[in-house]
Amino acid sequence: MRLVWQFLAVAAVALIGSQGVMAVQGNAWLTLLIGALTAVLSVLVYRWVVRRTEHRTVTELATEGARAATYRGLLIGFAMFGAVIVNLFFLGHYKIDGPGSITGALGLVGFMLAAAVTEELLFRGVLFRIVEERMGTWIALSLTALLFGLAHLPNPNATLWGAIAIAIEAGGMLAAAYVATRNLWLPIGLHFAWNFAASGIFSTTVSGNDTQQGLLDSSMSGPAILTGGDFGPEGSVYSVLFGLLLTVFFLWLARRRGHIVPRRRRTAQADAATTLAE
Repeated sequence: MRLVWQFLAVAAVALIGSQGVMAVQGNAWLTLLIGALTAVLSVLVYRWVVRRTEHRTVTELATEGARAATYRGLLIGFAMFGAVIVNLFFLGHYKIDGPGSITGALGLVGFMLAAAVTEELLFRGVLFRIVEERMGTWIALSLTALLFGLAHLPNPNATLWGAIAIAIEAGGMLAAAYVATRNLWLPIGLHFAWNFAASGIFSTTVSGNDTQQGLLDSSMSGPAILTGGDFGPEGSVYSVLFGLLLTVFFLWLARRRGHIVPRRRRTAQADAATTLAE
């Protein structure tokens, strides 16, 4: 039951925030403001509902070390997407045509900030964390990665391969980042940096969504297996490869730190007792 309440509480903030952002599209400052407010409010709501339903300190969003963890996530996210673009650039599939739009990039900061924070709270903070408690790390990672990929299927220009790529390079990697650190700040920073680099810096399509122009005026061409086609670079084999490498690294780090939760063998009576207690 706590999963439902936590998910609904954060999802409500995400829905209202997304509607607000869509309503002011074209106004960079308002988009930035509403996006930032959505991110902050979703964190506050998550903390409140977790404390109310689980009666504990919300350690996964602890303020101590939050800045350092977020910075590390930002660095990894920017470096990862930059590596994808560098490969495409030297193959002649990504071309910079000139400067883009500073105001466009500014608006994308708010849009991508709201998306990164709310999605990490929903998929890693609520779904992954609670499923992991009951079924262990491996099942939780596989299940939530699949759900994260499927959640992108309704996007414009979405394909089955695009959803699979998202499940591997993002769903698996971001969950592994959470397992390795046991906080949400690193995956939040990583998620934001990846999305903003794709849209706000290199002006590429993000998960099938054509975003407004970022800092660079650019164009892409070439085989879809390398560029991601209409889905954007997230559908590129380079993204999948780099995402897999980071997933393996984070899981290795998690195992080394003793953060892997084994699958628990529970009796029907224990499950019933837990359900009543909740």
